[in-house]
Amino acid sequence: MIINLARRAHDHNWELDPITRSLLDTDFYKLLMLQFIWKNFPRTKTSFTLMNRTRTVRLGDIVNVDELREQLAATRRLKFHKSEMIWLAGNTFYGKRGIFEPAFLQWLENDFQLSDFELHVEDGQLSLRFQGSWTETTMWEIYALSVIDELKTRASLKELSEFELDILYARAKTRLWEKMERLRGVPRLSVSDFGTRRRHSFLWHEYVVIAMSDVLGESFAGSSNTYLAYKHDLEAIGTNAHELPMALAALADDEEDLRTAQYRILELWQQSYQGELLIMLPDTFGTTQFLEGAPEWVGNWTGQRVDSKDPYAAGDEYIAWLEKHGRDPRRKRLIASDGLDVDLILGLHAYFGGTLKNGATPADFQRASDFEDERKWVPDRRIRFSAGWGTFLTNDFRNCDPRGGDGFNPMSLVCKLTDVDGRPAVKLSDNYLKAMGPANEIERYRRVFGTAGVEDLPLQV
Repeated sequence: MIINLARRAHDHNWELDPITRSLLDTDFYKLLMLQFIWKNFPRTKTSFTLMNRTRTVRLGDIVNVDELREQLAATRRLKFHKSEMIWLAGNTFYGKRGIFEPAFLQWLENDFQLSDFELHVEDGQLSLRFQGSWTETTMWEIYALSVIDELKTRASLKELSEFELDILYARAKTRLWEKMERLRGVPRLSVSDFGTRRRHSFLWHEYVVIAMSDVLGESFAGSSNTYLAYKHDLEAIGTNAHELPMALAALADDEEDLRTAQYRILELWQQSYQGELLIMLPDTFGTTQFLEGAPEWVGNWTGQRVDSKDPYAAGDEYIAWLEKHGRDPRRKRLIASDGLDVDLILGLHAYFGGTLKNGATPADFQRASDFEDERKWVPDRRIRFSAGWGTFLTNDFRNCDPRGGDGFNPMSLVCKLTDVDGRPAVKLSDNYLKAMGPANEIERYRRVFGTAGVEDLPLQV
C-alpha cells in the first residue's frame, strides 16, 4: 500500500478528521486487561491522569485544547463494530481460539462505555483526568496518548509547505528503510510493533507496520495495535501492564498485603490466561525484590517483560533466577520494550540469542552478516528473546524537519493509574526517574519493597 503522506497531510481538513477510527485502535493488552478487570474488579473505581515527563515541552501551548476535547468526545462516542466483534470471538490469539469469553464480548458490544473526562490547560501543560469505574477508565490510556501525539504532529505539520512535507517524510522513510535493512535476514530475530501510544500519526503507524511486515517477513512477529492486526491479518501482540499490580497494591490494608499484591495479581491472571500470555512484568515495585520474594510457582510462567531496567542486566538476572529454581531459561521468553532502537535490538539479540565468540561483544553486531559469521556468533540461545519496538519505530522523526526544528521529536508522555477506590496508586520502577505517585506514598512503598537494583537511568521515552 502506497500512501502519499505529504499530500494527505497537506490536504486534510483536520477539524473533520477523527484520530481514533475504531475502539480496536488500542494495544491488545488493554483488551486482555479489560476482560480481566470486568471479571474480577467490576465495581472498583479508578482515576487515570496524563503526565508529561518532558517538561520542557509546553504541550498546552502546542495542542489546541478545543480540538483535543472534540477528539476525545468523538472517541467516547465510538462503539465496536459487528465485524470487529466477530474477529475477536473467532480469531486465534497466541495459538488459542476463544480467548475472550462470550459474556464479555456481549458486554463489550452492548454495554461498554468510556468515562467522561476533565480537561484544561495549567501553566502551559495539558491537565487531563479520567474518573469512573475501572472498566470505564482503563481504555482511555492508549486512546488519549495517541490522540494527543497526533494533535502535536498536526500542529507541526501545519507549519510546513507541501514541498517541506515531502522532505520530512522522505527523510523519515529513508531512516525507516535503513533500520529495516540492518534487521533483515538476522537469523531467529523476533520484533514486534509496540508503537501505538507514542506514534507520529495513525497513517504513519500503518505505513510502518506494513513496511515491517513486507521487509522483515517472519522476523516481524506482529503488532500490539489490535486494529492494525485486525485490518492486515497480523498477530495481535500483548499481555499485561503495571496498572494491575499498582491497583491491587493500592487496595492493600497492611504492609504484608502490600508486599504480596504483586504475586496475588499473577495468581488471578493465570486463572484467566495461560501459555504465552503468562508474561510477568516485575518492575512495578522493583525487579530484584520481586524475584527475591517470588513464590516457586512463578517459575512456571512463560517469561518476563523488561521495561525500566537495563535490559542486559535484567535478562541476566532473570536467567540466573530461573537456573536457581531449576527452570531451563531456553524455554522461557524475555521481552525488551523500553526505548528500543535498532542498535539495542541487534545487541540484545546477539547477547541472548547465541554464543559470542572470540571476544565479540553485542556492539559488534550491526547487520545480518555479523550473525552469519561463526567467528563472532553461533546460534545457541540462552533464552527466547524478542523485541517490542515502540517510539523509535513509529515516531522517529528526529532531525527530519526541513526547517531544523524539534517539533516532531517524540516526548515522554504517559497516562497512568493515579487512584483506586480513593487510595493513591504508586509505581516505583527500576528507574528512580520513573517513580509515580504522591511523594509520601513513594517513600512508604520504598520502605516496604526496598530499592535493590534500582538506578538512575536516562529517561528517553
